[in-house]
Amino acid sequence: MKLWYSPPSPFVRKVLMLAHETGLIDKIELVDVTNTALTPDVDLAKLNPLGKIPTLVLDDGHTLFDSRVISEYLDGVHDGEKLLPADGMGRYNVLVCQAMGDGIMETAVAIRYEQALRPAEHQWDVWMDAQQKKIVQALDVLETWRAGRLQDMHLGSISVASALSYLDFRQPDFNWREGRPVLTQMLATFSERESMKKTKPE
Repeated sequence: MKLWYSPPSPFVRKVLMLAHETGLIDKIELVDVTNTALTPDVDLAKLNPLGKIPTLVLDDGHTLFDSRVISEYLDGVHDGEKLLPADGMGRYNVLVCQAMGDGIMETAVAIRYEQALRPAEHQWDVWMDAQQKKIVQALDVLETWRAGRLQDMHLGSISVASALSYLDFRQPDFNWREGRPVLTQMLATFSERESMKKTKPE
């Protein structure tokens, strides 16, 4: 398998964390790609018409994207305990948890693009404030999450851990830990795992 990736991407990190946790990382060849919304990689676009990472090319030539699809595929091919329950409300609770983690990452990446790619005189502060409010709301819900344990290893908690670490990486002045001891402890615990240590962006 070949994974088209860029280390700073939180969605890439989510997939790589899962690959480490499931013992599949040694079966994946990493293809580093420089890719932004304004300068898409031509070769990547041939595999993924959306031009986004992560993109996984299987040994038989099939191509999978986005991080949710790739994560579910990888969870289905390893021999250990599954990180996404097969059925029941447990499955949907993990998927909703993943959706919140992914949503935080999507919003934070959008803010990053606004700040890094748009000229300062054209940046839309009101829009960025509205996006940041979404992140705060999602964090507040996760802090009191009762549909499953965030401290447990599952696809949802991996997504949340990747989202929180991305906030530290791209929004160092945003003190999301204040008033959120559950999420603070959750990330501290996850950060001790090899899957996070080995996927930390520079």
